[in-house]
Amino acid sequence: MAHITAATVRFRSLVLCYHAVSSEWPDDLAVAAGTIERQLRLLQRAGYRPVSAPEALQGGPRTVHVTFDDAYRNVVSVLPALERLGAFVTIFACTDYADDGRALDVPELRERRCGHETELETMDWKLLRELAGRGVEVGSHTASHPHLPQLGDAELARELRESKQRLEQELRRPCRYLAYPYGEFDERVTAAAVAAGYEAAFALDSASGSRFAVPRVDLYRGDSLLRAALKVSPLRRAVLTARRRRQD
Repeated sequence: MAHITAATVRFRSLVLCYHAVSSEWPDDLAVAAGTIERQLRLLQRAGYRPVSAPEALQGGPRTVHVTFDDAYRNVVSVLPALERLGAFVTIFACTDYADDGRALDVPELRERRCGHETELETMDWKLLRELAGRGVEVGSHTASHPHLPQLGDAELARELRESKQRLEQELRRPCRYLAYPYGEFDERVTAAAVAAGYEAAFALDSASGSRFAVPRVDLYRGDSLLRAALKVSPLRRAVLTARRRRQD
């Protein structure tokens, strides 16, 4: 990966990435609420301390932050359990969907959602405002959930700037963070995120060390407790980091 012109830090905080929360939709994106709760309890027994997004960006060891991409309405079902565990949560919303809370409609999901369309319904502005008032951080997942590296410069800037502005207008608070759809980014995308005024942007298995490619561990329906434990282990993350740096 080319050099990213943004401040670099050593990320030791563990940031988890989930999507939908459901035991009814048999898709890998849909993790049951009870499973998420058990995964968090496992981490806490291992000595992980829940922290807010700003604290996670400071890179403290043995800290964990929970994120949800796409802002599916069913995420609400797990929030009481996470609150009881003291977990801090960031939800990344696509602003084009928040006007009416319709189901996320991207090509990758059209066949997979058949018969389970309600599971892909997204949070509307009323619900996002309610959650922000409860202490949930709400960030941008762009306006329409595109593959950002494939966009032209003008459309890329629009997706990042307008979604940030809309969230700030509707929620009446700063939109500080961005999560890249599909975890996809390149140097041009990170530069656009910086220019749009975000404080940081979240990726997936990134090892750039940039605040605009914060690594997250994505967890799915097929991840058993053992597999989840292996995915979040410091050793695995260190191996991924070393491998990625050798490729840069």
